[in-house]
Amino acid sequence: MIKVLLFYKYVHIDDPVSFKEEHLRKCLNLDIKGRILVAKEGINGSVAGSHEQVNKYKDMLNSDSRFSDIVFKEDDSISIPFKKMIVKIKKEIVNFGKEVNLSLTGKNLSPREFLEIYQRYPEKIGDEIIILDARNDYEAKVGKFKKANTLDISKFRDFPEAVRTLSEKKNKKIIMYCTGGIRCEKASAYLRQEGFSDVSQLKGGILSFGKEFPDTVWEGSCFVFDKRLVSSINSENKPITSCSHCNVPCDLVKNCAKFDCDSFCTICIDCEIRYLGCCSQQCFRLKMENQLQCSNPQARR
Repeated sequence: MIKVLLFYKYVHIDDPVSFKEEHLRKCLNLDIKGRILVAKEGINGSVAGSHEQVNKYKDMLNSDSRFSDIVFKEDDSISIPFKKMIVKIKKEIVNFGKEVNLSLTGKNLSPREFLEIYQRYPEKIGDEIIILDARNDYEAKVGKFKKANTLDISKFRDFPEAVRTLSEKKNKKIIMYCTGGIRCEKASAYLRQEGFSDVSQLKGGILSFGKEFPDTVWEGSCFVFDKRLVSSINSENKPITSCSHCNVPCDLVKNCAKFDCDSFCTICIDCEIRYLGCCSQQCFRLKMENQLQCSNPQARR
C-alpha cells in the first residue's frame, strides 16, 4: 500500500531558491514522488511512496526547526498518484492575490469541536451559524459538509469577490473548512480583516475530520489535487453527483479529454469509454471532428 502525505506551513523562508534546490535533491535521494510549492511565506505539498520512504521524508522535514511542528495529513492509495518529483517556487503557496495579515487567522476548531456544533445546534446551522466551504465549486459538487454554504468560484483567487455575498452576515458565526486547512488560514484571516466578527476554521480540514469521524456529517467524496482526484471520507461513500452524460450517480472525476477544455467533470466508466473522456456532447463532437481532420490529408488542405 502506498502512503500519501499532504502538508503545509506558513513560515518565512528567506531564500526559496536555495531551499528548493536542496529540498528537491533530498526528495530525489529518497526516491519519492510528489509536488511541492515553496514561497517566502512557506511550503505546501504532497508526496507519496512506501511507508518507509514517507517516514524518512517526515523525519527529514521535521529535522528543520522551521518545520518541526508541521502537521502531516496521511492517506492510503493503491498506486503512486504522481508521475515524478516536482518542487516549484511560487509567489504564494496558495494563490490568493491579496495581502492578508495571517496573524488574524480564525480560531481553530478540532474535528470533535466541529462535529459538536452539528450535534448541539442543528437548528442554527444555515441561519445563526454559517458553515462556509472555502474551496472551488467543482470540489464542493463532489462532496461537502451537510448544510454548508458553497461559493460560485473556480479558483481561490475568486474568494474575496465571492464572499461579498455574505457581507450582511458579518456578525454571524462563520465556521470555515477546506481540504487540509491551508486555504482557510488565509481566507479566515481575510474575513476578519474585512470586519467579520466571529470566524473559526476546521483544524486539519476535511481530511483530518474524515480520519476521526467518518459517516457523520460529511456527504459524498473529497476532491484532492493529485491523480486520484477523489478520496473517500465515509465507508459507504455514496455519490452526491451524477455522470455529466447519463445522470447515473457517480463520483468519478476526470479532466475533460478535449485538450483545450480540460475542465473537471464527473463521468461514469461507460460514458468515459463511449464519449472518449469528454465532459459534454459538444466537446465529444469537436474532438471527433478534429480526429477526422487529422486523419484525412485532404481535410487539412
